[in-house]
Amino acid sequence: MAAKRDYYEVLGISKQASKDEIKSAYRKLAKQYHPDINKASDAEAKFKEIQEAYDVLYDDQKRATYDQFGHSAFEQGGGQNPFQGGGFGGFQDVDLGDIFSSFFGGGGRSQRQSQTGPQKGADQVSRVRIDFMDAINGKKIQLSHTYDEKCSVCDGTGAHSSSDIHTCSTCRGTGSVTMTQQSIFGQVQTQRVCPTCNGSGKEIRNKCAKCGGSGYNRVKTTLDVNIPAGINNGQHIRVPGKGERGLNGGPNGDLYLEVVVKKHDIFNREGNDIYMQIPISFVDAALGVELEVPTVYGDVTVKIPSGTQPGTKLRLRGKGVKDVRGNIGDQYVEVSVNTPTNLSREQTELLEKYQKTEAKGQSFFDKFKAKFKR
Repeated sequence: MAAKRDYYEVLGISKQASKDEIKSAYRKLAKQYHPDINKASDAEAKFKEIQEAYDVLYDDQKRATYDQFGHSAFEQGGGQNPFQGGGFGGFQDVDLGDIFSSFFGGGGRSQRQSQTGPQKGADQVSRVRIDFMDAINGKKIQLSHTYDEKCSVCDGTGAHSSSDIHTCSTCRGTGSVTMTQQSIFGQVQTQRVCPTCNGSGKEIRNKCAKCGGSGYNRVKTTLDVNIPAGINNGQHIRVPGKGERGLNGGPNGDLYLEVVVKKHDIFNREGNDIYMQIPISFVDAALGVELEVPTVYGDVTVKIPSGTQPGTKLRLRGKGVKDVRGNIGDQYVEVSVNTPTNLSREQTELLEKYQKTEAKGQSFFDKFKAKFKR
């Protein structure tokens, strides 16, 4: 499957383009490639690509998410993807009214059927950075967060009392109005959000004094977030009800915290396994030694066998990370053999004595040279 083109490239605009520039580019390209006008074999595919790019870039929240995470933020079937509204339907889901309403100042896609009931708000994504060992052991953190909280006085209705809520006189409670317009394609009927009630289907005669009729209040709070032991870089923590505000008194979406784990100076994590390197002297490598080797859960005794070569890897079974699902990895210790550079006189004499004990032609180099053929 071919990789998707950058949405800005699809519309032929810069990443700093204004909403007016996005709309203008969309109108021009949509008119050019709409399958009812353009009969080329690739027109339908190009129109879908243009519509998809516009849907994301014209929406401020989706655009911000796309700028940060790219196409992956809207892919379906990811299993752990926290974003709502991901993916796009086929061409059969594109209404001609969508494109016509944009041509004539609709300000975005219209809805064929307005939803006037309570709707849950969109999910929101933020990042939180933690230390390597906090990801291993878990930690409770506090996070400052600003969001729209449902008004406690009116319970999100925006009205002073229930008797102040009436059916919208313009749309008669449907939340949308039908408009007939003359276009280059002839007379077209489109549905648009009701300008009086903004799609809610209701009018408020006496607004709530606390929220001013919005149904929500902007609040800044401190969230207590539990970082579970074993969480890995890139995983998400869900904080219910702290995302974007809902519509028509609906609940807030959720807040998803993407965990970014800082690197460790010694340990390197791959999945649930831990990798590290330890230095030993050539004498310890030759004779063998027992060492107290650090792991993510504390020191353990490790026996280095005699004759250990540089680059040898030792496996410490069950000493890796225990992840959030209870799976446990291993720790792999790579041995690095160091050669001393500043020998004392006594050390030099001992090594020279050892060197003389080697039979002629039996050194490592002599054995290598004996096998060498030109």
